[in-house]
Amino acid sequence: MVDERTLVIVDAANVVGSVPDGWWRDRRGAAERLRDALVPFAETGLPGRAGPVELVLVVEGAARGVAPVPRVRVDPAPGTGDDRIVELVAAAAGRDRVVVTADRELRRRAEAYGARCVGPRAVRPSPPSHD
Repeated sequence: MVDERTLVIVDAANVVGSVPDGWWRDRRGAAERLRDALVPFAETGLPGRAGPVELVLVVEGAARGVAPVPRVRVDPAPGTGDDRIVELVAAAAGRDRVVVTADRELRRRAEAYGARCVGPRAVRPSPPSHD
């Protein structure tokens, strides 16, 4: 049976690093907070992609110990996160795939396999306004 949901692959290191909130002091904790924030997107989808979607959070380095939760699969990269993301995109040929990252080189590589790429804002809440 083919999964018809859009496959959304999130570059944890890049999305976490997109907000200077002290993530560097606790990389694993930052990845866990991102994982938890992704849960609602499994049902609602992303801008331009209605839910439900399949969510995969690719972690690397100090964040490799992050556990999955219902609706968010965590994939610990054995090497670089970018290489693992490209492997996942290539393996899901024929499915609608979206990669969440701001990394230009990763975007180029993923798009070469037919994935669409969106920036971290697609899954991060906007910072509070100080008007």
